[in-house]
Amino acid sequence: MNLLHDVKLGDKAPYEFNVVIENVKGSSNKIEYDREAGVFKLDRVLYSAVYWPFDYGFAPQTWHEDEDPLDVVVLTTHPTFPGCIVKVRPVALIIMEDEAGIDDKIVAVPVKDPRFNHIKDYQDIPEHLRKEIQEFFETYKRLEPNKWVKFKEWRSLQDAIKTIDKAIKTYGEKFGSK
Repeated sequence: MNLLHDVKLGDKAPYEFNVVIENVKGSSNKIEYDREAGVFKLDRVLYSAVYWPFDYGFAPQTWHEDEDPLDVVVLTTHPTFPGCIVKVRPVALIIMEDEAGIDDKIVAVPVKDPRFNHIKDYQDIPEHLRKEIQEFFETYKRLEPNKWVKFKEWRSLQDAIKTIDKAIKTYGEKFGSK
């Protein structure tokens, strides 16, 4: 099974969709799904003294401008595990750039966690948590040679929806609809 192609995004996308978790809240490991081998691999241990303040993964059956599946920050109460499929709803878009170019992120919350029911857009995310997310992304590559991140801005749910729609369309054009 290839998690990019065989896991369905979901019938309610872009308003609700599945995410394949790669990195878990509280860890300093950078896990990546190897699409060719169909396994999760340790890419590296983060060089900086930081940990993931959220779960992080990708939206299956999507393709973004960075030539990868759409990255998704999943706000969780507790960590899940690499390979866990989490049904989420988007709440924001983060505009970012790194040494490889565009590196935008969708921010989402689990559909099945009532603790996040009140979060509908990025302004609903507690201000301190937004600061933590921004600080993480600005810091986590800082000690790695020739790597950097520029956190540009938070954008609305509507911008997130447009980005997801575009990534679904691009996936269909590149790989065919599944």
